[in-house]
Amino acid sequence: MNHDPFANVLAQLDEVRPLVKADEGVWAQLQEPRRVIRVAIPVKMDNGRTRVFIGWRSQFNDARGPFKGGIRFHPAVNESEVKALSAWMTWKTAAVNLPLGGGKGGVIVDPKILSARELEALSRGYVRVLFRELGPTLDVPAPDVYTNSQIMAWMLDEYEVLAGQHAPGMITGKPLSLGGSLARAEATAQGGAYVLSEATKKIGLSGLATVAIQGLGNAGGTMARLLEEDGYRVVAVSDSSGAIYDPRGLKVSEVLAHKAAGKPLVDYPAQRIDNIFSIEADILIPAALENAITPDNVGLIKAKLILELANGPITPEADRELVKQGILVIPDILANAGGVAVSYFEQAQNADNYYWSESEVKEKLRQLLVASFDEAWIKKERLGVSLRLAVLALAVGRVAEAMQARGR
Repeated sequence: MNHDPFANVLAQLDEVRPLVKADEGVWAQLQEPRRVIRVAIPVKMDNGRTRVFIGWRSQFNDARGPFKGGIRFHPAVNESEVKALSAWMTWKTAAVNLPLGGGKGGVIVDPKILSARELEALSRGYVRVLFRELGPTLDVPAPDVYTNSQIMAWMLDEYEVLAGQHAPGMITGKPLSLGGSLARAEATAQGGAYVLSEATKKIGLSGLATVAIQGLGNAGGTMARLLEEDGYRVVAVSDSSGAIYDPRGLKVSEVLAHKAAGKPLVDYPAQRIDNIFSIEADILIPAALENAITPDNVGLIKAKLILELANGPITPEADRELVKQGILVIPDILANAGGVAVSYFEQAQNADNYYWSESEVKEKLRQLLVASFDEAWIKKERLGVSLRLAVLALAVGRVAEAMQARGR
């Protein structure tokens, strides 16, 4: 079944609409991004030939502040996905009450097959074609799938060369040497861990709960490590090569070292499994790409709680089924907001040219996400709706209020 990501966004808006007071003009504007820019990026490859890469930047809404959102390099990037991610970023920044809007970028490419020189040329080319649309007060990119601090450094340098001035706040997720923030690399997972801790208290799960994590990239891998340190038992993990399981609990540090050595996850000495969603675990954490949980596999899930560390991993139809089953879902726009929260902290530090310690960053993040979770839980209880609808109602309501105040 083909699940269109932006159609999922519109379905979520339809569902939350009765809970948000906003005029027809606001709802009409929220049906599409303010602009979607399609770009063609020429790169001279190592063999001397020029290859043109197609990419996008979707700027969904900036009523609450500059557009904010990552750039992903992935073979499956498409316009609908980028539009959806820009909408979810708009709700995410509003859900945790940051003075930012939402945007997203992507390029159709498999960066694993590019040389370092080709990857740098592509990164700089992306900034060149979008230079006039980016900036600390316009649109602030960040890392996403298959992009990292080195790519952000190249993009920052290209922007500053074109602008003729230093502008570290035009991009986040940078190396520390260029104005990056401490704790940024693990911020998405760390924020998810803070939110998960609050949620488990609400439904009576102990810190000894079992966990299955789908996706073992930066966010999923870091989450596995953090949860093991907190006393959870990580019993199953998966990546693009497959899934492994140990009911006694995997040794996360060994699994991550195995992957870091370039070995396929499924070659790690543990039981191979066909579908991580069917595992007996208290907590399921989808940490890969969109549309992982669909009507086709939602019936396999046995977890009591799902934390969406990925963006849009559950389709609307599957989400409704999970609500019927009484499974608590912590939605992506709250569960993985740690990354954009620390990106905002990075912008604030860049603007002041004053930098915080790692413990200060983590404590500010913890306070922000615990307060946001508590606010969403209160709204959930008051309205008698799912946590996803409660968080969406808070977020969309804040965006609508800003749009109406501006007269849009």
